[in-house]
Amino acid sequence: MQRIIDFFKDEEKRTLLFLILSAIALLISFFDIGHFKIDAAWIAIIFCGLPIVKGALEGLIREFDIKADVLVSLALIAAVLIGENFAAGEVAFIMALGALLEDRTVAKARAGIEKLIQLTPPTARILRNGKESIIPAEKVQVADILRVLPGETIAADGVIISGRTSINQSVMTGESLPVDKGMGDEVSSGTVNQFGTFDMKATKVGENSSLQRMIRLVESADASKAKIVGMADRWATWIVVIALLSAVGTWIATGEVIRAVTILVVFCPCALVLATPTAIMAGIGNATKFGILVREGDALERLSKITRIAFDKTGTLTHGKPAVVGVESFHSDISPERLLALTASAELRSEHPLGKAVISHFRNKSNISLAEPQKFTMLAGRGVKAAVADEIILAGNAELLIENAVAIPDDMLGKASTYRNEGCTIIYVAVNDAGVGFIALSDTLRGDSAEMVQNLHDLNIESILLTGDNPQAASHIAKHVGIGKVHPECLPEDKMSIIEQYQNKNEMVCMVGDGINDAPALKKAYVGLAMGGIGSDIAVDAADITLVSDDIKSIPHLLRLSQKTMATIKLNIVLSLLLNFAAILFAMTGTLGPVLGALVHNVGSVAVIINSAFLLNFKSDTKYSRLNTHKPICSNLDLS
Repeated sequence: MQRIIDFFKDEEKRTLLFLILSAIALLISFFDIGHFKIDAAWIAIIFCGLPIVKGALEGLIREFDIKADVLVSLALIAAVLIGENFAAGEVAFIMALGALLEDRTVAKARAGIEKLIQLTPPTARILRNGKESIIPAEKVQVADILRVLPGETIAADGVIISGRTSINQSVMTGESLPVDKGMGDEVSSGTVNQFGTFDMKATKVGENSSLQRMIRLVESADASKAKIVGMADRWATWIVVIALLSAVGTWIATGEVIRAVTILVVFCPCALVLATPTAIMAGIGNATKFGILVREGDALERLSKITRIAFDKTGTLTHGKPAVVGVESFHSDISPERLLALTASAELRSEHPLGKAVISHFRNKSNISLAEPQKFTMLAGRGVKAAVADEIILAGNAELLIENAVAIPDDMLGKASTYRNEGCTIIYVAVNDAGVGFIALSDTLRGDSAEMVQNLHDLNIESILLTGDNPQAASHIAKHVGIGKVHPECLPEDKMSIIEQYQNKNEMVCMVGDGINDAPALKKAYVGLAMGGIGSDIAVDAADITLVSDDIKSIPHLLRLSQKTMATIKLNIVLSLLLNFAAILFAMTGTLGPVLGALVHNVGSVAVIINSAFLLNFKSDTKYSRLNTHKPICSNLDLS
């Protein structure tokens, strides 16, 4: 009994059951099977028609909303009054079927989006009165003290109050490098603790947490915000008025009420109303398969009109994967090769990306096997300490050496400063309590940047580089990826001003950026596209679209998808209008009766939904090379 109750509580299952029963009833009615005293079409009228009439009445009474449901309800009632029960049942059935297909299309799109944000851990480890316990994550409150072990996902936004660690923030920021965190540093929900245990004080929970921000982005993906949807809605209202006038006029002119009823049946602007939202939501659903979160349907419409794409450099054309670009020794008895080997051995048991980059670089340069460290200690937020070949190795940041009373020679600091000024990260190395050198690592240029830019050029979209780098470094990057227009030494207001200048010339710009400094440009651009998932709160709030997967090679697909979506909408509208007016002419002349009119009209509605649903599986013909061509860049680069 409970299963039956649960079944009828599920709206989709209940609707599907009613549709099946209605379809069977309509077949019985059409072929007069069983010779029942009551027309079986009444089953379809009741199960499928009554909800439509109810919705129309509620819309009229509460909002005076004269839309498709009003005309459909009038057609249903009129058909019943003249005894055309099958026509009434057919209209109700096809309308209900169309609504179900639309809901399925929307649900599939929403499901694709929601997969991107199902990241909240189910439980949290909480400390209360000195005792540790596990509670559901949704019960965490502000000011609660949480303990996070290595490998666990953080359940709330907060501040570390004890312990050191490295946090993998790629889910939220797209940054591939774990970020060292210590007491007083902020951490975000959904990110993963990698190395050290720490305690934190929750500051943002529930709806205020970072992950819930993503959920609100999903909820804002509303097709009704597209400008062209408003146009279709306005047309639908006028069509209702014209339909009523046409039906009354035809009745007066011919004296045949059946023609008037047929006009009401075929004039229902269902296909027109369905044309846009189904295409927009299907387009949004397609985008999610590529890790793209479209906040508003209007963004797809605007994106289809852009002529230029402006790129920030850091986090967009580069992706944070480190590569060794320099090994500097400051000890006469230790060559750069020996320094690299010792450091790589010390990092053998490290899981930090910088350590892995050093090991990878050594193995690419040498066939010599690395010596296994006899002892190894991971110092969260500092580096590593290891015993290699009877020598004690420290490899990490400057604080690690200072805390271990290791002096860093001035000439080494000076040389390291040069690398840092060029945007490199430094691993200082000490051997037996003496600073002996360092290894410089740099961010890497995305291997698919150049191909992505070329694909944009193939779409007649010109690329622009807006960067804070000096002219020489900016030109160097632009040359590597094939960007012709370069604007170096840009402050945030400069980026915004440059975009405004282009758009004042009717050259619509899409801005791609990831940081707070990009927010003004993202807001000013015709379309703003934020990198790295949630990234900077300000940047994402300013953007219309977010690349959650941080995958720039999906941008050409997004552009083609926007163009395909708008083409689908226009085709849907044109076909729906042509079908409606052609059917009206046949209805006025008496060629088309209520039954056939209902079939022709509602088949058009279903066809529009199916045509839109094809967008879910749309694939652009852009082809990408699978070559891994990550290029280290360390030439006066601003990685801030």
